[in-house]
Amino acid sequence: MKRILIIIFLFLAFNGSAQVLQSRAVRLMGSRFDITIVAKDSALAERYIDTVIAEVDRIENLISDWRPQTQVSEINRNAGIRPVKVDREVFELTERALYLSRITDGAFDISFAAMDRIWKFDGSMKEMPAPEAIRRSVEKVGYKNIILDRENSTVFLKLPGMKIGFGALGEGYAADQCRNMMKAKGVTAGIVNGSGDMNTWGRHPNGDSWKIGVTNPVDDNELFAILPLEEKAAVTSGSYEKYVVFNGKRYAHIINPKTGYPVSGLSSVTIVGPSAEFANGLSTSIMVLGKRRGLRLLRYFPKYRGIFVSDKGKVTTTRGMKIETVDRLQ
Repeated sequence: MKRILIIIFLFLAFNGSAQVLQSRAVRLMGSRFDITIVAKDSALAERYIDTVIAEVDRIENLISDWRPQTQVSEINRNAGIRPVKVDREVFELTERALYLSRITDGAFDISFAAMDRIWKFDGSMKEMPAPEAIRRSVEKVGYKNIILDRENSTVFLKLPGMKIGFGALGEGYAADQCRNMMKAKGVTAGIVNGSGDMNTWGRHPNGDSWKIGVTNPVDDNELFAILPLEEKAAVTSGSYEKYVVFNGKRYAHIINPKTGYPVSGLSSVTIVGPSAEFANGLSTSIMVLGKRRGLRLLRYFPKYRGIFVSDKGKVTTTRGMKIETVDRLQ
């Protein structure tokens, strides 16, 4: 799970630009999508936005784990029973998710969907779950029990009760796909922002790079970083808002899929790079891995940069991360 901490700055004064910027907010994949298109006129931009919406809906009808007719739901219904043949698109998305699971040693796990939701962060939980309940909550979680057959394009969950879900990657994948589609259609600039998993291309009609504000995880009424983006994706995962405190210790809502316990150490991680899908996988994983292991992981992916904010408000940026403005966290 992730907390979205990103704001897009859209300036509507174009200084006589021949192009227009059109934006629309819609609900897709159970989340808010903000779609911004730059085109020669508003009517054309609106048609392109309609095309983006149709593409996101198509993707949701492939990978949703709560729509019963999707291929992912079919995989989950047949856990422990038989492999399920899926479209190559679904197979390759699952394959990439397993790659993320391997390189993070399970800090990211596509089978997290099977975890029992024993932690409550809505104010109703008055005591910690028992250690045995926490252990049982992740019994069905384990990416190593997912069997892929590339030749036959099948996915098999070995254990009855296992589930996979693309809640951590789906919006980013959709943002990537829509960006690629729009560029192929000759759309020179825009942003597709799926619940904070965003991808940008081109520039604002005034000639500037797109500007993304990252919210201060200590005080969500202020920003602490402004990131100029051009042909880049940006994703933030955070744990600062939903948490419980037991015996003086803070337990945040992001759960380690290997242990069943909430993570600690980082309150937010922002990743910038070519793909929103992969940036999401990295940001989610690093929240679990922590700062030291997260920095080590990013060294293997030089096209990606990060901003880490600790539980105590300390900010760490990776080498090459471009930030226009950073205000001290209070």
